[in-house]
Amino acid sequence: MSGINFYTPGHQALGSTLTVSISPLGLVELSDEEFEVNGPRLSRYARNWAWWMGMHWTHRRAPGEPQLTFNYTQALSDYKNNFSFSRGVTFSAAKQYQHIIPALVNRIWERDNDKATVLAEVAQNGGVTGDAFAKIAYDPAWVDSARNVHPGRVRILPLNPSTCFPEWHPHDRERLVRFKLKYRFWGTNLEGTRQVFTYTEVLTDDTVEEYVNDELIDRRPNRLGQIPVVHIPNISVSGSPWGISDIENLIALNREYNEKATEISDIVNYHSQPITVMQGAKNPSTEVGAHKVWHVPQEAKVYTLENGVDLVGPLQYMELIKRAMHEMSGVPETALGQQQAISNTSGVALAIQYLPLMSQHEAKVRNYSVGLRKINELALRTLFLFEPETLLYDPDTDGIIEPGQPSVIDPTDPLVYRTECHWPPPLPVDTLIKLNEIQLKMGLGLESKRGALKDLGTEFPDEKAAEIFEELRNDAIEQGALEFIRAQINSAILAMTGMTPQGENAPAPPTGANSDSASAPPTNPVANQATVMAGTEHKIMTELVTLAHGSRTPQRRDPDTDSA
Repeated sequence: MSGINFYTPGHQALGSTLTVSISPLGLVELSDEEFEVNGPRLSRYARNWAWWMGMHWTHRRAPGEPQLTFNYTQALSDYKNNFSFSRGVTFSAAKQYQHIIPALVNRIWERDNDKATVLAEVAQNGGVTGDAFAKIAYDPAWVDSARNVHPGRVRILPLNPSTCFPEWHPHDRERLVRFKLKYRFWGTNLEGTRQVFTYTEVLTDDTVEEYVNDELIDRRPNRLGQIPVVHIPNISVSGSPWGISDIENLIALNREYNEKATEISDIVNYHSQPITVMQGAKNPSTEVGAHKVWHVPQEAKVYTLENGVDLVGPLQYMELIKRAMHEMSGVPETALGQQQAISNTSGVALAIQYLPLMSQHEAKVRNYSVGLRKINELALRTLFLFEPETLLYDPDTDGIIEPGQPSVIDPTDPLVYRTECHWPPPLPVDTLIKLNEIQLKMGLGLESKRGALKDLGTEFPDEKAAEIFEELRNDAIEQGALEFIRAQINSAILAMTGMTPQGENAPAPPTGANSDSASAPPTNPVANQATVMAGTEHKIMTELVTLAHGSRTPQRRDPDTDSA
């Protein structure tokens, strides 16, 4: 194709239209050593971000000529992320600390951070670049200009992988020994003019150093004792700390699809405006178009130039490329909105249909679960360091404490930081079928109520069970109160009329109603509270007489208006 060119990833990384995806001002300035180690990785990131954002062409064709872009890299990558992360994730702790750790983890993710947004950013970075980084920090309490108090919070900050330069132990790629965060930003210099600065933060287990334009501005000890950064590979590669993105195998196919789509568009445009050939006549001012009449000599010949190209083959080739992209990504062709018949497909059949996508989902979940558990550990350690009062059990905010569980957490116990990730099933689940399955298990004694609540996706089953019990208890108390009032009403009616209300059993006569009951020895000392019963019955009798005979004075909604 003339006039179309795809430049190398390194060239794409330097393009001005791509700078927003790397950093606010473009690629960071790297030393020779940094470029040798991280240059290929940053170029790969730049290429992937360019394709994800739809920058598939680096050359513009002439005005009026088609240049089609089908951004399947973004559509398929976003679909896989939504498939795995749209339903969120819940966390559980060791049984010994189930009364306090889940509440603290929930506070960190839900109150201190926007859980859905953090997960979406981490998933997007991992899906596009293959690597996701998150930094854990603490924001101390502060008061704004309106004197509103903002409490301290633990932050989970997704980082741009292009600004991250980790160094792992040479013999243990899971052990981070040094981490450098480096990016550019706009600032104001001493003269008051806007200037570009380079910020660098170097983290080790012992110290934290901050630089601006290679000038040390702060050096302090690392109170946490660990590097508060977590790296999550999207798809693991054996022997390498880096991950593989979801679009790595789609770029070449998407490029070919765009090229062939543009060529087919050229063919369609040619047939819609074919070249007209005139033989034996010469009239350069002849206008071509519908409802036009030409006057040419009798021996002249006029016809359109046809090439006889059949588009069936090219269209089948494009369908082949599109099918290959779905096969490489594991996303079914019907998943991107293609019309399909509505059916009552069972969950098992649906899982088989989405089996390739489910396999990749399980691989992503395996890697991201490890990273999220590490994030929880660093977040809890940070919380205990800056808010030591959270080590104490708080019945107002924490869960239900059971016998044997400590009221004070020991921060040196490794079990405190052991959390588990629970991912809801990504495929739709028929709730009615699920409830029938749980009911059958409980009927056979194979499932408990707490297990049933967890199976239904309840994050805090103990609190939910306590809520259900409290509601049943309140219902029983209210029902008992209604029965008590009904019995008193029936007793009052019997005392006044001597007749038992229709449909009711004959109530016991009220205490003090006749001399026989007064002389008889009481069978229950508690029921022989004549004064209380007499006062209650008198009140009920008065209310019944008032309602029955209407002796109450009519009420007016607005007496002033009526009197006027």
